[in-house]
Amino acid sequence: MLAVINNYIQLTKPSIMLLVLFTGTAALILEGSLLSDPLKFVLVLLGLYLTGGCANALNQYFERDLDAKMTRTRLRRPLPTGKISANQALIFSTAIGFFGVILFAYFFNWLTAALALGTILFYSLFYTLWLKPNTSQNIVIGGIAGAMAPVGAWAAATNSMDVTPWIMFLIIFLWTPPHFWALALFCKDDYRLSGLPMMPIVKGDDSTRVQILVYSIILVSVSLTLGFFGVSWIYLVTALILGFLFIQKAYRLYLGKTDRQARALFGFSLLYLFGLFAAMMIDRVV
Repeated sequence: MLAVINNYIQLTKPSIMLLVLFTGTAALILEGSLLSDPLKFVLVLLGLYLTGGCANALNQYFERDLDAKMTRTRLRRPLPTGKISANQALIFSTAIGFFGVILFAYFFNWLTAALALGTILFYSLFYTLWLKPNTSQNIVIGGIAGAMAPVGAWAAATNSMDVTPWIMFLIIFLWTPPHFWALALFCKDDYRLSGLPMMPIVKGDDSTRVQILVYSIILVSVSLTLGFFGVSWIYLVTALILGFLFIQKAYRLYLGKTDRQARALFGFSLLYLFGLFAAMMIDRVV
């Protein structure tokens, strides 16, 4: 039974969902109104997991044949390994997405429900079926879906929009290309087998490294704009240190042009985003 449950959890891409929940939590803590209502706080996170997990599961459902070709996915994901059937995956993903949208509509507001539904449709249909196989800018535009957690969490708490969650959105959005293009640099053979037009394959490694560096500089610049919206020195100092290291690694990749440096940037990019959003939360509660 536990193995079956784990297979379904793997459909939701739990490592990615950890990032979604973490950034959503940061938005809830910065906004602050649900800190006195822990049940609703948890329900927001549950809704984010159900709807985000639905989008990821549908992505795996539609890409099951591609995943079977790629070394890094064919032995790890439940559909290419045959641990879950395609029909089971489709039913599961549709069900959790439905309950997630209904949860947001019933306990919170229709604005959040609409944002959640839009994210599911954008990622699972527009990105997976059309954007990803047709343009080398797939990661850039597809990053919209992965960056929506702070906006959705804020909307659930307030039934409104604000500048702060959209800056958080921009940080994740701008972080996505250097993060995934670094991965694509040292996984080119896998992506070539899949036939997906990833940036290093279509534009070449040198062009990819230039764009990684440019996005890294813009990312760090945008991260500092939160200083105009109430964060203190704790966040700003953290953003400066982490940002310096991020740009440094991107620049080393630009000069060195090795898989080792691409892996180093990819690994640090995870630490960077978690560290940055952790600093937001610490800044708010201290």
